[in-house]
Amino acid sequence: MARKSKRGAHTSTTRKARRTIDMLEALDGVEAVIIGFSIGGKSIGRNASEGDFKIQREEEAGFKGVIQTSKGIQEIFIRIKQGQKEAFLSALEDKM
Repeated sequence: MARKSKRGAHTSTTRKARRTIDMLEALDGVEAVIIGFSIGGKSIGRNASEGDFKIQREEEAGFKGVIQTSKGIQEIFIRIKQGQKEAFLSALEDKM
């Protein structure tokens, strides 16, 4: 049976992305920030700088997003305390 390659799928992050994760963890309403896969060669936008964050979608328990790194993007999930989504979004807007 052939092994499938998982090239480019890992959970390392850069210093600037780590600072963004630390900032997100400190915002009102955040219960946890879960780091997902890193995907090399991808970008969150034409003018994105390393450490920039973008929410992709809202989920029942929080938000799925990506952070720009020097080599691609870092997937993250932000778990929000119940009833605190608006407080989180407001705090995020103030920081960004």
